[in-house]
Amino acid sequence: MSKNKILFYSISLLFIAINLVLIAYDTYYFAFLPVILIFLLASVISLDKIILSIVFFTPLSIRLDYIVSNIPVNLYLPTEPLLLGTLCLFVFKLLLDGKFDRKIILHPVSIAIYINLIWIFLTSFTSTMAEVSFKFLLSRLWFIVAMYFLATQIFKRYKYIETFHWLYIASLIIVVFYTNIRLSGYGLNNQVASNWVVWPFFTDHTSYGAMLVMFLFPLFYFLIRKNRNVLSLVLTSTVFIIFSVGIVLSYTRAAWLSLFAAIGLWIVIKLGIKIRYILIAGISMVLLFFALQQRILDSLEQNETESSGKFSEHIESMANITTDASNMERINRWKCAIRMFKEKPFWGWGPGTYKFQYGPFQMSYDRTKISTNFGDLGNAHSEYLGALSESGVIGMLSLILVIFMAFKTGYKVYHQTNSKEIKDFTLYIILGLSTYFIHGVLNNFLDTDKASVPVWGFIAMLVAMDVYHKETIEDIKED
Repeated sequence: MSKNKILFYSISLLFIAINLVLIAYDTYYFAFLPVILIFLLASVISLDKIILSIVFFTPLSIRLDYIVSNIPVNLYLPTEPLLLGTLCLFVFKLLLDGKFDRKIILHPVSIAIYINLIWIFLTSFTSTMAEVSFKFLLSRLWFIVAMYFLATQIFKRYKYIETFHWLYIASLIIVVFYTNIRLSGYGLNNQVASNWVVWPFFTDHTSYGAMLVMFLFPLFYFLIRKNRNVLSLVLTSTVFIIFSVGIVLSYTRAAWLSLFAAIGLWIVIKLGIKIRYILIAGISMVLLFFALQQRILDSLEQNETESSGKFSEHIESMANITTDASNMERINRWKCAIRMFKEKPFWGWGPGTYKFQYGPFQMSYDRTKISTNFGDLGNAHSEYLGALSESGVIGMLSLILVIFMAFKTGYKVYHQTNSKEIKDFTLYIILGLSTYFIHGVLNNFLDTDKASVPVWGFIAMLVAMDVYHKETIEDIKED
């Protein structure tokens, strides 16, 4: 036996022996050493493979507290340790050579992201729970660095934009089969069971449904585009049907609503309506709601249809704010966020602190049978109100600015590109991204890898399309 083989087996046996001893004393962290070493090796050889592997593992990631109970710091495994490592390598690279594409650094979307991050940083200092807020900031940073800044560089190669989609889709299919097989044991029309059969991959059915809808539009693009062979058409059609069934059986009303709203946006874009008019219309609808909110609420209170496994009743229950516990609890969380904002309108309570601070802001008449004081069943149930309560009015406006600049970039690419392929693909990326931010009115998941990886990835795609792939189809083939 050669010396190299002896050394290899000796190190392996030593690792196993040390790990067995540590596990006997309830210490599990040493087991992650091979993963860390593999990551460091792969990052030196090919960082793009690390980014793409994170995309694949995201739907399958599980929380650390599912494996090890009573831990002070919780992470999604294996994605967030990889993201943290990627952030460290990115910072090290910048310090070493200081080089990064200026077109990305100075892009309007990037500038909007800087504004949002700077405000999160400042409000972390004024936070009522500074430790929580700085952890929130760190988490936001590693998502943005990997899935926006580094992803734009990977997306210089056009094929990787499609690869990103298919890796997440392939992994999510596994979750769909797992979820529906479990659900079938309780009855496919069992709406109650749909809430928890997605565990441990998703915390509840709402984030699961949101991700299915988000990727349905890019899937539809892959389905209808030209120049495909029969096998590709059959596989794409099968995946599209699986996702469609998954969406129905997720019983996620907010996801269904975002799907219908995105179809409406598709019509608006196809009609060629300018983005400023879309924005004006959206603001007008919000103002109209507040002007007529009492009449609207009086009308909604007459709806007492409960959510159920029956599709028509489940749809109708979206407007039930009288007896549907889920809807009533969502309104309770919104009211808490607004009351928190009124108390600290400028700085907010601190990024990531809503679930720890909202309890005292609940009124007895707003509480429901599922109300708690500990942030169970979601946070503020709104990306926008969550930001408003945690980082004040500037926090919410800076988030809206990021969203606006992302859609403005996509809209510009859609209208200016000379490539029909880029035009069509950009449209369906916009629609997929819109489903999340429409859904974001009713729920918030950007603090999880499940949503942050595709959301920032989709934004990176739109920026990469604008910077690298807007001109001609020939340029794409050369990448």
